[in-house]
Amino acid sequence: MGRFGVKYRFGLVLLLAIVVRLGCMVAFAPMLDFTLPGNAIHGSEAYDDYAQNLIETGMYGRTPLDGSGEIVPDAAVPPLYSYALAVIYGLFGRGFVQVALFHIVLDAISLILLYDIGRRLFRQGSLWGVPTGEWVGLLGGLFFAVYPYLIFQNLTLIDTPFWIVWLHAFVWLVIILREQPALNARTWGVAIAAGVVLGLSLLARPIMPFFAVFVALWYLFRLSLWQTIARLLPVALVGGLVLVPWIVRNYGLYDAFVPMTTTSGANLWQGNSEWTIPVFKAGYDVQWTAPDTVAPRDTREADAERFALSMQFWRENPDKLPELFWVKFLIHWSVDIAPRYNPQPNEAFQINDDGELEIVRADGSIAGVTDANTSYDSGLLNTVGRPVHIVYFGGLLLLAILGTLLSIRIWREASLLWLVQISMTLVYVLFHSSTRYRAPSDPLLFLLSAYALVWLMQWVTARRSVAR
Repeated sequence: MGRFGVKYRFGLVLLLAIVVRLGCMVAFAPMLDFTLPGNAIHGSEAYDDYAQNLIETGMYGRTPLDGSGEIVPDAAVPPLYSYALAVIYGLFGRGFVQVALFHIVLDAISLILLYDIGRRLFRQGSLWGVPTGEWVGLLGGLFFAVYPYLIFQNLTLIDTPFWIVWLHAFVWLVIILREQPALNARTWGVAIAAGVVLGLSLLARPIMPFFAVFVALWYLFRLSLWQTIARLLPVALVGGLVLVPWIVRNYGLYDAFVPMTTTSGANLWQGNSEWTIPVFKAGYDVQWTAPDTVAPRDTREADAERFALSMQFWRENPDKLPELFWVKFLIHWSVDIAPRYNPQPNEAFQINDDGELEIVRADGSIAGVTDANTSYDSGLLNTVGRPVHIVYFGGLLLLAILGTLLSIRIWREASLLWLVQISMTLVYVLFHSSTRYRAPSDPLLFLLSAYALVWLMQWVTARRSVAR
């Protein structure tokens, strides 16, 4: 009966998540509805452009040829979310409500997966006759259900909720795969499913390889080397096969090996240049910086130049690397929303003689970063959103740190959640950080927060039993 009660309560948590998102969809529609006159697309205009071009021309590309309606094919961003968005547009039309409802469905799927991940990883012990994992999944799901940052962001036109589903699905499948006692048809089926999810996740955001390597380590905590290879080799092979059509398409387009996108060099440069430290310290995002290149800006050759410039910066500035990586680490784990400021179209960056960032206005005047005309310096984001986020995420982060320490005694299972956070941190400290990039892994972090609360409840219950 106790377990039934927890599962019943999970249904209420799922319902709460949906109702809260529907309410916010209605409340924020005047601002987020990109079909209303004068409203911009919050999130990424690129995905909207790609989806519309796919519907109209069948071509994956964003920019039309000069003087014609023909779209120039490219590989500037991972394609999967654009294709999914095109399906939504094709079936239901282009609109804010369609996108928001699609994202709410994705969040519901992620919430269900999160609950089962918690249930499977924290099997040890019980509270009030209910297995610990049931409570961890329930509370972790609740923290995700009412997480203000992801509620708001996942109502915008952005790939975040899409990526969260793939991340949670892959974590869930590798847990089930490790649980299989024998190499039978069920094991192969789960391995193939995990491989498909891995490949598709790379077509959504190509950052999973770091975590996939850690998954192999996690398997070795319980299984032999042979058992690990037998289960994970099919995952890797199937994942690679899923990427083949995209790689072949890109080779035909560029006559070169482009495994994912032609913007990886730009992303690496933004996080590893002379601009990175001053821009981040000033509270801005490095996405607004770009180097001059010999090749035209939006070409594969220009991206290769940016990659080479990143390597050059590392070679020529070894003394700056510790501070560089530390600053990006702090941005990644900031309890405040990063970036704090956003430059306006009439503003530009420059670095002064002291190595600090300055804002150059259209009239040539210089402004300090906190005095500049920024779009993040007023309104709900600062007056309400930021303080709420600091309290909410900051509190759960402290609980997660405690949960991590407490879960050391069950490290063979709980360490998978540690490895998720370690791998995501490594990816974004290598490239560049922001709250938006970290947030998809926050629900999995909240499972550790939930475990800390459950452990404390178990401790209090045990103390009361002893007292009685």
